Amino acid sequence: MKPKILLAIGGVLVVLAIVLVVTQSQTGTKHEHSVADESTAANQPAHSSVPAYQGPVAARDLPATLAPAEFFGKAREAYAAARVIPETLAQLPCYCHCDRGFGHKSLHTCFVDDHASHCAVCVDEALLAYKLQKEQGLSPEKIRETIIAKYSAE
Repeated sequence: MKPKILLAIGGVLVVLAIVLVVTQSQTGTKHEHSVADESTAANQPAHSSVPAYQGPVAARDLPATLAPAEFFGKAREAYAAARVIPETLAQLPCYCHCDRGFGHKSLHTCFVDDHASHCAVCVDEALLAYKLQKEQGLSPEKIRETIIAKYSAE
């Protein structure tokens, strides 16, 4: 009888350990980034309905985005676009509001880790920005105006 009780207690401890490990891995700091600083666009209040984005000067010194080959489908296309137009994406707000939740500085920040691969808003914005720049020749400022008009209305 005693070995069965010890075995049951051991089983419960193993299950609790697994739950603890899984819970910690899901609440890790994977998407934790530094809070927006002076490189965030000027005159943008923290409570603004327009998410954070960077100015042209800050957009020149950006970390690399993840390789598109790590992803599939539209996410792969978006990561490929991010590789081609990183300075433009840095000057765009991201309407999944990851600036509030994860401290992202711009749409570009979403592609530095795997955040964008799990977010249709990030993917759609990046693909729209790429299309507007490459097919219509719009500047980052005009693309930002278009993004703000489109996503502020939704």
